[in-house]
Amino acid sequence: MIANTLVKSKLVCVALNDKHQLTALQDSFKKDPYKKPPTQPVLYYKPRNTWNVDGAEIEWAKDFDGQDVASMVVGASLGIVIGQETCRVSVENALDFIGGYTLVADYSLPEQNYYRPDIKGKCLDGSAPVGPKIIDSSSLDNLDDLQVVIKVNGERKSLFAIADMERGVAELISIISHIMTLQPGEIIAVGFAGDRVPVSKGDTVDASIEGVGTLTNTLGGA
Repeated sequence: MIANTLVKSKLVCVALNDKHQLTALQDSFKKDPYKKPPTQPVLYYKPRNTWNVDGAEIEWAKDFDGQDVASMVVGASLGIVIGQETCRVSVENALDFIGGYTLVADYSLPEQNYYRPDIKGKCLDGSAPVGPKIIDSSSLDNLDDLQVVIKVNGERKSLFAIADMERGVAELISIISHIMTLQPGEIIAVGFAGDRVPVSKGDTVDASIEGVGTLTNTLGGA
């Protein structure tokens, strides 16, 4: 497993931040056991064992018997890199705590439980490439203009506009900073398209944001 020196201490991901996905799931949310949509951001960690780099091969996941799993998926997000200690900041001041931007890809098992992301599916070794670099926070003028694009073997499979997030970057930084103190170099993956992209062994995946970069990885196991 390749160490990623771009990430410091924490990589926090925000699930269910695609407003179109939330709309589509409204009927499901009304059923047991929750009976209502989530009222706060749904967060999950990609722990240190998952961190990976641009150009790395992503290991195909195995089940508990050591056999290859039947399917994997990928999502991609804008990564917000924290620039200074961030604790209980207001929405109005939150953007001042951003040190830079990058890309985060999340290779995982398909999931159905959107309230509690699956630990087994989300904590696969090497499943969270980050990069290819960190760009300075002054490099981007309007985050709502950005689009996250995923291509598989050169064919576009997903396009997610940052403007289509249920909660914006400033609101997320403020909320998360009231849950946990964020330190310089820690990264928040602020939102993924609701429909993760299916991948197969041997696929080459490009996750890109214009002005931020392109993160390219291949799936192993072919």
